[in-house]
Amino acid sequence: MTRLSAAIDRIQSSATLAMTARAARLKAEGIDVIGLSAGEPDFDTPDFVKEAAIAAIRDGQTKYTNVDGTPRLKAAIAAKFARDNRLRYDPATQIGVGVGGKHVIFNAIVATLDPGDEVVIPAPYWVSYPDIVAFTGGTPVTIPAGADQGYKITPEQLDAAITPRTRWVLLNSPSNPSGAAYDAAELMALGDVLLRHPHVMVLTDDMYEHVWYSDRQFATIVEVRPELADRTLTVNGCSKAYAMTGWRIGYCGGPAWLIKAMAKLQSQSTSNPCSIAQAAAAGALEGPQDFLHARNDAFRQRRDLVVGLLNQVPGLHCPTPDGAFYVYPDASGLIGRSTPDGQRIDTDEALAGYLLDSARVAVVHGGAFGLSPAFRVSYATSEPLLRDACARIAEACAALR
Repeated sequence: MTRLSAAIDRIQSSATLAMTARAARLKAEGIDVIGLSAGEPDFDTPDFVKEAAIAAIRDGQTKYTNVDGTPRLKAAIAAKFARDNRLRYDPATQIGVGVGGKHVIFNAIVATLDPGDEVVIPAPYWVSYPDIVAFTGGTPVTIPAGADQGYKITPEQLDAAITPRTRWVLLNSPSNPSGAAYDAAELMALGDVLLRHPHVMVLTDDMYEHVWYSDRQFATIVEVRPELADRTLTVNGCSKAYAMTGWRIGYCGGPAWLIKAMAKLQSQSTSNPCSIAQAAAAGALEGPQDFLHARNDAFRQRRDLVVGLLNQVPGLHCPTPDGAFYVYPDASGLIGRSTPDGQRIDTDEALAGYLLDSARVAVVHGGAFGLSPAFRVSYATSEPLLRDACARIAEACAALR
């Protein structure tokens, strides 16, 4: 009799990818659906990045590379960390490259976690965090941080969640799904807690670093608490800032022993990331960065538009995020109502299903991110579509009784 492993049975399929696929099927059937579920910039990869890839192809860079990154790309990543974050890493021993940020995080967790180990994860969280932990047999320990506290945990909450079995704390700023971001003072306070627990490692997912709107400067935890450097993995990538989601390049900086272990794991799974994508990523990091400002201005305008429109919908409360390209409206005021045909909206998953079926707008329910009732909206699309989508959401919510 065929069977699946216990490890694969411990995880769920990605809810964001599932909703995106469902919306795509409806569109393929000719149904007018506005997809706000995918975490993907609608901008194109910059031309100078494409040219770097084309040059690599013409130059014959189509062979295997070092398992976890070419020397050129590792040097470009180390230079980026020094330039943007004032972090110093040895390119040869302290930088790793994977097939996207998710792969880097997977490698780090699988390389370090044993069954029964705990990982502290603030909620709302990116959907893959707890499942990666569960895959290893570890235990995700979530800390709820609702809209009333700006979707950010407090030092007191963090301290209370740490136990002798805690192996990692995961931080994501700006956050997917909420867009919430910790400033330097807030990170310093969280760092003070972590300094009291020397057995705990820190994984900071900074993937949305350059999708940033706050007047405060972006900060990452090792930048403000360098004492944590020997137990912190700083994860980033090219997907969001450079609109390179399909190129699949994520990277990290951290202690040499961890980078070596992650490369060992990768040597028995994917081997090296695509050689051409690595050349493109090096071009992205080495090239001009000024285009980021114009794209951020566009994202900021969309954020303000969506927050303003959703906050006009009775039953929704939509905080204003500092980064990323998501909003995460609290939907407490809609739970318990009924649809025009009498179906009760008991959960945010039911609400998201109703919005897709009735308003033809695809969003992702808050339960997938560990904090309900809410839903995630990606505003990485055009303003006309966002206006139309918000109007549809408002009309559908107004029809609830």
